[in-house]
Amino acid sequence: MLPYNNKDITSIFNYSKQLVNRCLRDFVPDADEHKGKGGLGQLVEELFFKYDINSRQEADFAFVNAELKCTPLKKSAKNEDLLIKERLACSMINYTEDWNKSFEQSHFYRKCLIMLIMFYLHQSNVSKLDLHFLFAVLWKIPEKDLLIIRKDYETIISKIRNGKAETLSEGDTMYLGACRKGQKGDSLMVQHGSDIGAPRRAWSLKTTYMRIVLDEVKKNNVDGAYCNYDIKPTELEELISVDELKSHSVDDVLKGRFAPYVGLGYSEICKKLDINPITAKSKYFVIANAIASNKKIGNVNLSEELVKSGLTMKTIRINKNGKIKESMSFENIDYQEVYDCDEWTDSRLYELFTSRFMFVIFKETDNLLSLPNGKTESEYKLDKVAFWTMPQADLNVAMQYWENIRQCVKDDHISPEYFWGIKDNRDFHVRPKATLAKDMVDTPNGTKAKKYCYWFNAKYVKNIIDNEI
Repeated sequence: MLPYNNKDITSIFNYSKQLVNRCLRDFVPDADEHKGKGGLGQLVEELFFKYDINSRQEADFAFVNAELKCTPLKKSAKNEDLLIKERLACSMINYTEDWNKSFEQSHFYRKCLIMLIMFYLHQSNVSKLDLHFLFAVLWKIPEKDLLIIRKDYETIISKIRNGKAETLSEGDTMYLGACRKGQKGDSLMVQHGSDIGAPRRAWSLKTTYMRIVLDEVKKNNVDGAYCNYDIKPTELEELISVDELKSHSVDDVLKGRFAPYVGLGYSEICKKLDINPITAKSKYFVIANAIASNKKIGNVNLSEELVKSGLTMKTIRINKNGKIKESMSFENIDYQEVYDCDEWTDSRLYELFTSRFMFVIFKETDNLLSLPNGKTESEYKLDKVAFWTMPQADLNVAMQYWENIRQCVKDDHISPEYFWGIKDNRDFHVRPKATLAKDMVDTPNGTKAKKYCYWFNAKYVKNIIDNEI
């Protein structure tokens, strides 16, 4: 007899709450530990929920179509806040069988529409039996998220169907990713429609998406338990409506919003949008943001859809001579995160660089723009909008870039002469955004260092524009 009703989702969820703030050893003190990366999930299935381990393609709780997932959290070194440690892998992709399956026929759809997610605290060198569970979450993928995930699935399956599985990248999609599985050097998998082998991959919900799930759980849980049924999924601002997503992809909606402004200069766009021109250097991002959001959101990069997917809007200005106006900056380097992370694919930089980008490209014209402060400068016109994902060859260079940064942080060599510089001509470089000497932060080595930032070289951005867009 099971200690819960396996045909009643409420009974299963209520039973799962007993594991919150406890570990498996509290329930089965004399249990043997499973080895391997999937060991904890198997232990929870066998020792706590008391059902036999199986490899069935149906959901773990088959009667209620709910899948059990155990996923780790980590503590921030700065304030001990709980953070997502990794993407949520859902099920393996089978290139030879999945290529002709519709979304509704897929293992992801059949298993993961409803998930019982058990969040636990990751601790190195601690027995799986002694790891503590922090939240029990019954998560039903919201309707709007599912529409985006469907498009993601179709994007991934299209490559597999066309015998291009080796070209898959997590940056291809918004919420649902095809994440790499296995170790470097593993044998490649046979794929449909091609003699070229492809790396093993799994359906997964991206780290960015899981971060929003965790934020919602932290805000709304009661004694560590949370269910999102009939609860508004997020407080983030909506960029695209459900009705729009029923007939168009996110890409198509955003491209459609920019289409009426292509070829127009800054002043013409301001007039058409009925907004006042500004002097600030960020003026082109401001008007791009107004177009993308229909003037409803202060920063589209903080909207629900872009935060969950990791999609980032970036503006690029091209001079008349074809050169890029400036290098492209990203966020400041979190030295503690770099120090703690020993796997490139688990790093914050990997997450940033494998995400998708929406480039809004402006080109310099012969016109002069009169600014509100009385000065003039060259005016740029909206040239095009394009979506881009970093190719694998460039990600290999990015891994070397990250390895250099990590070694510098570990050695406490947080200074320009140790990092890749813009003159090294290596696609990426490190330099500060803030130039004030007093703008210092703590390092993992107990010292102080300036804030440095991840950057794309201007030449690298130009290469993207010239050769890939």
